[in-house]
Amino acid sequence: MSVVAESISSPASITTAGLIELSQKSRGLSLKSGMISATQAGDYQSAFKGRGMEYDESRLYQAGDDIRNIDWRVTARSGKAHTKLFCEERERPVHIWVDFRAPMFFATRGKFKAVIAAELASLFAWTANRQGDRVGGVVFSDSVHHELKPQRGKSAVLRLIKHMVEHPCWQQKDVIEEQQQGMLRSLINLRRMTRPGSLVILLSDFRGFDEKSRSHLIRLRQHNELIMVHIYDWLEEFLPPAGNYRIRNGEQELVFDTHNKNLVADHANKFKLHQDYLLKTARSCHANFLSCRTEDTPEIIIKEGLRSR
Repeated sequence: MSVVAESISSPASITTAGLIELSQKSRGLSLKSGMISATQAGDYQSAFKGRGMEYDESRLYQAGDDIRNIDWRVTARSGKAHTKLFCEERERPVHIWVDFRAPMFFATRGKFKAVIAAELASLFAWTANRQGDRVGGVVFSDSVHHELKPQRGKSAVLRLIKHMVEHPCWQQKDVIEEQQQGMLRSLINLRRMTRPGSLVILLSDFRGFDEKSRSHLIRLRQHNELIMVHIYDWLEEFLPPAGNYRIRNGEQELVFDTHNKNLVADHANKFKLHQDYLLKTARSCHANFLSCRTEDTPEIIIKEGLRSR
């Protein structure tokens, strides 16, 4: 699927106003997927029984039960100690992991991968907020890592937007380090801050994703739900017709020759291997996997990709 994106942000930058405007485009989206486990009251019915909002039933007291939950009326009537059980309405923490490393600032069509990631993050955040979830996550680059503890309300979405818009990577003040290390460190931190019962959304080109990264995702999925969105540019998948091409990043220029059929075939094969590896990872940990090109419309990618959840 390739749907031409509307110009909410410029191709190479993001704005607070543009990301706030996406709140309207999120109205047709949904992240709900049924029963979950969490640790705080909210909008998802949980099978977990503990101290909460609504009384469910009483049962015989068991060793380790909280004495504050003893049902004294039933205890007096039956002559045996009983404990109250509660059924909670639970909200869900949503962690949005946004990759702003150097390779994300690239596109030959549509918008920079980093711009697409920011728009996707905003759409997911507005959707989660509308459903009563707590919004937080990680915004990271090659050297700067921001952790946002999940919070309720519109202010949590605006906080995420602020961290994305004001990230130093947009001013090219970032220090580039080895890509695998930046991603791995960020995934380790994401695992540390994520509580069981969360929804984790990963927005990246997954450059440098390896077995160590994969192992952290599998562990994350053991107690959480995962959505992986692979963001890429057309040129990363296919080289253009035979010719000599120049690519600039503002500081350097690269010239490559696509007359070489072996080069073209090798390029396409490397991309396929990379995406196949991501798909294999998603399947092995039962994660939702979405692909988004830089010229696609983010809200359509989300709506179509999560239709079956």
